Amino acid sequence: MRTMQTTVNIKGWMQAALAVLLTATLVACGGGGGSSDNSSSSSSSSNTSATVSNTVPITVGPGVSGVINLPMVSVTICAPGSTTNCQTINNIQLDTGSFGLRVVSSVLNSTLLSGLPISTIASSGAQLAECATFADGFTWGSVRTATVTIGGETTTTSIPVQTIGDNANTMPTSGCGSGSAENTVADLGANGILGVGTAPTDCGAICADASKAGTYSNYFACPNGTSCTRTAVSLAQQVTNPVGKFQTDNNGLIVQMAPVSNTGAASATGTLVFGIGTQGNNQLAASQVFTTDAFGDLNNSTFNGTTVTAFLDSGSNAYFFGDSTLTACGSQYAGFYCPSSAQTRTVTLAGTNNVSAAATVNILSAQTLFASGTSYAFNDLAGQLGTNTSFDLGLPFFYGRNVYYHLDQTASGGASPYVGF
Repeated sequence: MRTMQTTVNIKGWMQAALAVLLTATLVACGGGGGSSDNSSSSSSSSNTSATVSNTVPITVGPGVSGVINLPMVSVTICAPGSTTNCQTINNIQLDTGSFGLRVVSSVLNSTLLSGLPISTIASSGAQLAECATFADGFTWGSVRTATVTIGGETTTTSIPVQTIGDNANTMPTSGCGSGSAENTVADLGANGILGVGTAPTDCGAICADASKAGTYSNYFACPNGTSCTRTAVSLAQQVTNPVGKFQTDNNGLIVQMAPVSNTGAASATGTLVFGIGTQGNNQLAASQVFTTDAFGDLNNSTFNGTTVTAFLDSGSNAYFFGDSTLTACGSQYAGFYCPSSAQTRTVTLAGTNNVSAAATVNILSAQTLFASGTSYAFNDLAGQLGTNTSFDLGLPFFYGRNVYYHLDQTASGGASPYVGF
């Protein structure tokens, strides 16, 4: 996760720091308190399909801390085996570039938090924690088990989730990612992250391999909750993409976002639809379908004559790519592009199924877009990735589109992962 800060005038009478949030693929890639931002009521959507059982509304707006282009959904978490010890958490970031549910522990009420068992390593009994590493920081917290409901879909069993920040004092002094710890709502810009990309778990085989885990694992064994060291962990105990654990509609999802003006909008709405080809409202209607690697990446794409890894990531609040021909913004909007006139750039996406197609993105100056101080949804915001080897099609790409994600089912002899639009 990369967070960039920019300060803008809002209506000329107050200063606000807008935390501009990019959630990149994990390296392997409110309940309590009474705040309205954490209340149990669900946000509404103008898309009527969001009332169907396999759907949930998506909203883009100020959220919990004024983060632009951050799509939010509501998620209900229950203690394993309980239908009463539950809590619905609003303002959970919808992230198709990561995998698994992570919730900031401080938004969980004490009864529910104590009712979510901390996972342990069978051979030693040590508690299991995770350092989930993003591009500019990390989340640290226990791995617990919970039953998860999103819209009308519920996991058939309790699944591993990360409770961010519940044991911050046990975080290793080294080996837990780089950048800043993002263990609070303020640091994260949301009450949690719902990772629903193509992978069924957040790390996969590398974290299950004892010969590699000491160097590469996201997971840590913490005897008596302390002295945490890297450990191998089975796929079954890794933080799990909840979509694959639904009773039905469990093979993928569709992110449907309404279009927004090229000059930005105060808010935006959409619908998250579960399943592909399992009901009348989720039939595959993509013009292009690209098979991907396990983590949803298109590794043979090209931009400006260079091979790049491209990915479609709702958790990124802008297009992010390297292009020295685009004017970079000054310090007030550092990290974004500020061209003097509207620009377009084209990336050629290529799947492992030999399907390729051009995707053209529109770019306006971040300074122009941020000028109103009241808009939170932008379809033409772009920023610098710091590398010429990746092209991140963030949330701006989703506006006015249906974007499809099919989960990787090859381990059980099923379909390969793919994305489409």
